[in-house]
Amino acid sequence: MAQQKRKSQSLLNGAIVLAAATIIVKVIGILYKVPISNMIGTIGRACFDSAYNLYIPIYTVSMAGLPVAVSKMVSQQVALGRFRDVRRIYKVAGRLFLLTGTVGVVLMLLLAYPYAVLSKNMDALPAIIAIAPSIFFCCVMSTYRGYYNGLRNMTPTAMSEIWEAVGKVIIGLVCAWATMRYGQARLAAGLPIFGQTAATEAEALSVLYPYAAAAAALGVTGGTVVGMLYMMIRHRVRGDALTRTELVNSPKPIAGTAIAKTLMAIAIPVVASSLVFSVTNLIDSITVQNRLDTMILGNLDYIRSVYGDQLLAAQVLDADIAKYLYGAYTMSLDFKNLIPSITLSLGVSAIPALSAAWAVKDKKVLKISVESVLRVTLMIAFPAGIGMAVLAEPILNMMYETGRSADAVSIAAPIMAAYGYTIFLMCLSQPTTNMLQALGKTGVPLRSLTVGAVAKVIANYIFIGIPQININGAVIGTVICYAIIVIYNIIALLRTARVRVNWMSVFVKPLLSAVLCGVAAFTSYGLFSNILPVMTRGGLSITNIIATAIAVVFAVLVYAIAMFLVGGIAKSDVKMLPKGEKIAKTLAKYGFLE
Repeated sequence: MAQQKRKSQSLLNGAIVLAAATIIVKVIGILYKVPISNMIGTIGRACFDSAYNLYIPIYTVSMAGLPVAVSKMVSQQVALGRFRDVRRIYKVAGRLFLLTGTVGVVLMLLLAYPYAVLSKNMDALPAIIAIAPSIFFCCVMSTYRGYYNGLRNMTPTAMSEIWEAVGKVIIGLVCAWATMRYGQARLAAGLPIFGQTAATEAEALSVLYPYAAAAAALGVTGGTVVGMLYMMIRHRVRGDALTRTELVNSPKPIAGTAIAKTLMAIAIPVVASSLVFSVTNLIDSITVQNRLDTMILGNLDYIRSVYGDQLLAAQVLDADIAKYLYGAYTMSLDFKNLIPSITLSLGVSAIPALSAAWAVKDKKVLKISVESVLRVTLMIAFPAGIGMAVLAEPILNMMYETGRSADAVSIAAPIMAAYGYTIFLMCLSQPTTNMLQALGKTGVPLRSLTVGAVAKVIANYIFIGIPQININGAVIGTVICYAIIVIYNIIALLRTARVRVNWMSVFVKPLLSAVLCGVAAFTSYGLFSNILPVMTRGGLSITNIIATAIAVVFAVLVYAIAMFLVGGIAKSDVKMLPKGEKIAKTLAKYGFLE
């Protein structure tokens, strides 16, 4: 196995690598979910997301804690110079992942039918079966991801995420397209579709959508296979860059059983804290659809009066209205999940940096790391969230205007806007959880998530049951949940690390700059959408696309200028960037940094 000189990335350097990969992955994801939604419709999307909501908690149980545990243990042993322990951790983790991956697949298949019954969405069953094998391949892949993250080399993880996303797009789109073409051809020929006879197009689509969702779910499984193969080949060809000298001079490693026990001791609380929110999403899926179904039964005429145009345009049967509204809700989640997935990389990158600093009791690094993660998270979350909120409808129209989900944009846009204004809470939740885990306070996120989860379920039941609020009640529950999590986590984090945060720099300056960013986006979109000539192509508004793009550019420029003018960027943040010292000196020379 070839060996290379090991390069250790700084906290923000590693975070930038993961964030860049995340942005690429999310752009690829849009190339997946938008055409998938346009192919399989809002109801098919509801089936896909229902399957995904069962997948996530089982995926979490199978592998969420072990990568964090591996990353933490590896970084600590590297800091202490115990390189033979590093190699042994990798081998032990690999065996544990194989076991948990196998158990995860079996568990998902066993729970598929009961979950479909409880969620009142039997149509999700084919998609659940299609996505189940991906748990095994994810577990194998995550052995390598946790190992390289612990070595402070985020590049392999980033590249595997990109390859996984590419595989998902190609396989998912081809399978979904082929399924829809098959169903439409059978309808035109007057033949049964997947064993069921349909008299009208609406009935045919009702039969076809669940199988199209399953075809799309095959893309997830195929993508994990591609990502896993990349990591296996990469490790075999390039190795981990541990030198022979480091291994020879390293102390005798501890026993594999002791490593396994330590890994599980770290992983179980992490899994528990992660699992609470995953299970909350699962409960969210069940309660939202169940509560919608119950509410609609008692208020069918009212719901028809509110959403009559959309239901008519989508040819939705009365029995499918709950799935349709849930599918419209999930359309907004693509963008709601985009921004936190970028800031998530800050928390992942902070684990080895904080763990190493905690191991050697370096208070200065602890303060810089904690403050940098919070500040950079909000520097991203505030402008992106407010921009997403003010441009919610133009963005959704740009994505779904010509597909089968176009009619649901008017339902999804207000939900997306509400999430945009509160997205900073969601962005802070995972990095604060990761930092607490790195400091050994794994029980704190578990407690905060438990309280937040209970509050979310109660809020869902209350607000979704009100006909005038209906599906919008899911937003209220989510915001309450994240507010509890973030407040609890930050208080515990600052007490544990014993650091004082400069809230003017971390919170106030990014918020003020982001408000100006939102104003710029709103006014520039309104101006250019009115002065540009009306241009359409294939039913898609070219005018809307151009006006939205201009609004985004204006918003970014205004935010950047505002941040520099108010001194919202810290020198410590810049120094941790690639070539940060040089950039910091240049900015300081022109008065942008103190």
